[in-house]
Formats: sequence, structure tokens, C-alpha cells
Amino acid sequence: MSRPAPAPPGGSARPATHLRLLNGGAAAPGPAAVERRRDRISTRAALLVLVGILCAVGLVMVLSASAYTSLVDYGSVWTIFERQVLWMVLGAIALAVTSRFPYERWRRLRLPLLAGTTVLLLAVLVPGVGVSSGGSSRWIGLGLIRIQPSELMKLALAVFAADLLSRRAKLVDRFGAVTLPLMLVLGVAGLLVLVQPDMGTAIVLTCIAFGLLFAGGVPRATVLKTMAVAAVVGAGAALSQSYRRARLLSFINPLAHRNGSGYQVVQSLVGLGNGHLLGLGLGNGHQKWGLLPNPHTDFIFSVIGEETGLVGTLVVVALFFAFAWYGLRAASRAPDRFGSLLGVACVCWITSQAVINMGAVISVLPVTGIPLPFISFGGSSLVIIMAATGILINIASRDPAAPRVRPRRRLAARRAAT
Repeated sequence: MSRPAPAPPGGSARPATHLRLLNGGAAAPGPAAVERRRDRISTRAALLVLVGILCAVGLVMVLSASAYTSLVDYGSVWTIFERQVLWMVLGAIALAVTSRFPYERWRRLRLPLLAGTTVLLLAVLVPGVGVSSGGSSRWIGLGLIRIQPSELMKLALAVFAADLLSRRAKLVDRFGAVTLPLMLVLGVAGLLVLVQPDMGTAIVLTCIAFGLLFAGGVPRATVLKTMAVAAVVGAGAALSQSYRRARLLSFINPLAHRNGSGYQVVQSLVGLGNGHLLGLGLGNGHQKWGLLPNPHTDFIFSVIGEETGLVGTLVVVALFFAFAWYGLRAASRAPDRFGSLLGVACVCWITSQAVINMGAVISVLPVTGIPLPFISFGGSSLVIIMAATGILINIASRDPAAPRVRPRRRLAARRAAT
């Protein structure tokens, strides 16, 4: 009778891939296969480079896009840019911390994180506690130091859903075991966010939840039926408020509402059209000088198109596509189910937000008022997205196919011998 092959030294064999979205559910490769497909560039290094490039693009474009607004509001063209540098530094610290924090430990924080964030979402709605701006009450804090609990809810939902789907992996076929509890949490979180009001964040939360349901192996029929119900509820929420109805009408025909709800989209399209192929040059855009509202936040992608042209916008799209590619690769190679699902959640979160923002700017999606990850001016949004990226990088660091780095002394000795 043959004996089972011994486990590799240092731990048990890696479990089979468990994500429908990745590798088609094939068994995980053994050590020999891993050695054969060892990557020249590690997933971790690729993600770090991509995030670094996106952040650099963000700093340059925020400086260019915010000059007029900063001068009018604060008397200096540098004020908004200096704040962005501060938030970028805080985001880099958050990324460094979470990239070194073992992702498995987030499971212990799932309930405190979810409960604490829910309390903060409720506190935002309390007069005198929540900070209002532009007709929305989304922040808590004093002065320049404010946090946006709805951004923290994205992380809380990602950790909770990844843990739920990993603990109940054998029960994904049962609606009441996985899908129902996740939809209840999504419903409560989405309702609290919609009341602020913040339709864009509610949509991103929905993308995270359904992305994990699909990747976690929940039957397609269940996912589609639940998605249909969520779409009906979302449509009802969108049509329940007059300003949301106006945004939908302006999305359908922005030119017909160019003096009202469609003004932002029309000016955004004008800016993109001005850019042509190569753009007008950095700093030479016209729309940001009082014509395009929110040029350094929600509509910074339009400024990119005007100043760097079609080529610049395609480069930004390619950077996000590469981020999604390497992020999913990190998730597919995670050593356990929780790591894989948490990686998928981070990718769904960041890329869906990017798609929603860029889609609104080019008028293929309704305007929802969410920033472009890594690039738009932002406070807690930027910091929390950087923290989520750090989690993804920590997952990528467990990749067994990462290139091996020889010790410097051994490499120097070999060079000397040759």
C-alpha cells in the first residue's frame, strides 16, 4: 500500500484554490510547479510600484487642478496641495503599518471594527457631532482632522464578509447561512450611508459584498437573484430624492440639463474634448479655472484628460487595470481562504470606486460624488484606501512564487569567484 506524500518542511501543504473567480477552482500547484512558474517580478513589488506611480500622478494633478480653488478659498495656490501631501504621508504610514500587520489578525477585529464603525455612522447623523459640508453630513472631527466613517465601513465590511465566507465555506449553498447575514449587514450599512447622503459609497459597499459572494462560491443563481433585489432597492433609493432623480435625468441627457444638474458633466466632457490626443500640457487646462466644479476631487480625471489628453487617461486606466490584475493574483496565491477573499474584497473596493468615478466623468455612469483612488484630493478616504492596499501587499508577501532574493554576502562571493 502506497504511503501519502510527506508535507513540505515548515508546515502543511497549501490547500486547494477555493475561489471560483480565480484559477477555475483547480488544485494549488505543488512545490515543483511553483518553482517552474516563479515570477521575475513579485506581486508585492508590482503593487508597490503601481501604487507609488498612482500617488505621484495624484500629487501632480492635485497641484495643477486645485490652484484656482486654493487661491480663491485660502489665498494661496499651495494650501490644498500641502494638505494633500500631509494626507499622502499619513496614507504611506498606514500602508507601511498594514503591510507588516499579519492579515490573519484582522479576523479577530471583524466584530469590533464593524460595531465601532456602525456607531460612528450613527454619530455622524447627530446634530452637533457630525460635520456637514455641501449638504451632506459625512464627517466627524475638528478642524482639518476629520474622519469619514463611511470609508472605514468599506474596510469593516470587507473583513466581516471575508471571514463569514471563509468560516462557512461548506454552507455557501444555504441562503440563510451566508448570503442572508451578509445582505443584512450590507442593508444596515448602506441605509446609514444613504441617509448622510452618500450614494456612491453605498454602491461601492454593494460591489464589495457581491464580489465576495461570487468569488466565495455562492451559487450563481443565488447571486443573480439577490443582485436583482438589490438593484430594485437601489433604484427605489435613487428615485426617492429629487436631487438623485435630477442626477439620473442629467446622466441620460446631460446637454438638456447643462444649466442645472448636468452642468458638471457637460463641463467635464468639454475638458476631455479640449485635451484631444496629447493634451494642453500640465498646468494649461482651462476648465479648472472656475468652470468645472470639484476639479481636484470628484472630477480630477477630467483635468487629467484636458492636460495630458487621451494618452494620459489611458495610462491611468492601464495603471488601475494592472493594479486589479496583480491584486487578484495576490488573492489567488494566498495561503488560505480568508486571505484570498480579503484580497478580492480590497481589489473590488478600489477598482469599483475607480470605475464609478471615471464612468461619471466621461458620462457613462451617473455622478455619485466619490473620489478617484490614490489621485483625487482626500483625507480619510486616501488614508483608508492606502491601508487597504497595505493589507493586499501583506497578502501578496505570502506568495510562494515570489522571486527568491539571495543574501548579499553569498551573491558578492559568487561574483568574486567568477
